[in-house]
Amino acid sequence: MKSYSLLCLNLLFITPLLAQPGLKRQVDQMSDVIEPQVVAWRRDFHQNPELSNREFKTAEKVAAHLRSLGMEVRTGVAKTGVVGILKGGKPGPVVGLRADMDALPVSERVDLPFKSTVKSEYNGGPVGVMHACGHDMHVAILMGVAEVLSKMKDQLAGTVVFVFQPAEEGPPGAEEGGASLMIKEGLLTDTKMEVMFGLHINSATEVGKIKYRSGGTMAASDWFTITVNGKQTHGSTPWNGIDPIVVSAEIIQGLQTIVSRQVDLTEFPAVITVGKITSGVRANIIPELAEMVGTIRTLDTSMQRLIQKKIELTVTKIAESAGANAEVRFENKTPINYNNPALTTWALTSLREAAGPANVLENKPQTGAEDFGFFAQKIPCFYFFLGGMPKGGDEKKAPSHHTPDFFVDESGMKLGVKIFCYLVLDYFSKPR
Repeated sequence: MKSYSLLCLNLLFITPLLAQPGLKRQVDQMSDVIEPQVVAWRRDFHQNPELSNREFKTAEKVAAHLRSLGMEVRTGVAKTGVVGILKGGKPGPVVGLRADMDALPVSERVDLPFKSTVKSEYNGGPVGVMHACGHDMHVAILMGVAEVLSKMKDQLAGTVVFVFQPAEEGPPGAEEGGASLMIKEGLLTDTKMEVMFGLHINSATEVGKIKYRSGGTMAASDWFTITVNGKQTHGSTPWNGIDPIVVSAEIIQGLQTIVSRQVDLTEFPAVITVGKITSGVRANIIPELAEMVGTIRTLDTSMQRLIQKKIELTVTKIAESAGANAEVRFENKTPINYNNPALTTWALTSLREAAGPANVLENKPQTGAEDFGFFAQKIPCFYFFLGGMPKGGDEKKAPSHHTPDFFVDESGMKLGVKIFCYLVLDYFSKPR
């Protein structure tokens, strides 16, 4: 982040110059007019979800809409991504707005008129497909923003890059995808993007409210694979072998003491989860090998490195104590989703004006992960959470993201359109 120190200082100590009030009144009026269309788009995407790197029809619809607005449109970006470029009538900075497009291998249980009944294949088996994280809403919101801003194109002092990103949930198998592939293909450098803004609908935040956090806002996601090598023997004579299942059980228990006893959780929260264990073929054979896979979530790079070292030590020493041997492999899936502190301070003015000061709330760190963090490694970014829980709802009872019962209130989308537009207009108007 050091390379942006000058920008950060400028953003932090210069009071934002707000966009012309007339433009924002236009945004307010057009957001009301376009809301039914945004809802219709969302329902279409929800009923026709597509898995990561397979967002073919979604991309076609997005590209057709952007072309109808007269934009320069690029397709096939990072396999199925779409990028629209809106050049304003006046010179100025280049601002990126991002929406993710992919759905999840989840079978929907919510009884909606536009419920998904789509089936597909994932990991070699049949699955239901559902927008169980709200990406359908993100796409519809950004399509609405594109239409609103395109209608005031001549009055814009800068360029807006609309980034419709595939594979946020992770590309299948050994494929590349998502934000990292977009960057690799040159999205940021080709467009000369200066900053990027992103949002995520949230099922446990009331409609009309916004949550944000400066600095680390969502966790880095590392995946690990632990292989335990024992010695096979008959199940009736365990003393003649080395049981990798028992060793694995001890390792799982040991891993939990890393977070609870070996790192300072008052600095940054962390999570270690073993999500799958595979071993054995039948009841009376102690197998030779066991394999575990899991995830680590951290909000600080030093904590991330420390926990990886602790896992490696715990795994190898517990295995050695039983006469087995074990190895750990780590794979970084997504980095910390980092909100540039100065850009966050600046953006709050736009959020408070759009949503009302009482509705803009500071959030606690989230251990969920988001590959928007790859963009934040390269340019200053700001990412916030948009309320999607029905008014008066109980956030503790709200259905979780990535579940068959996930539900969000469509009335929250109009505020997302407004905020994205306000951020663009204010950024174009800020002192250079």
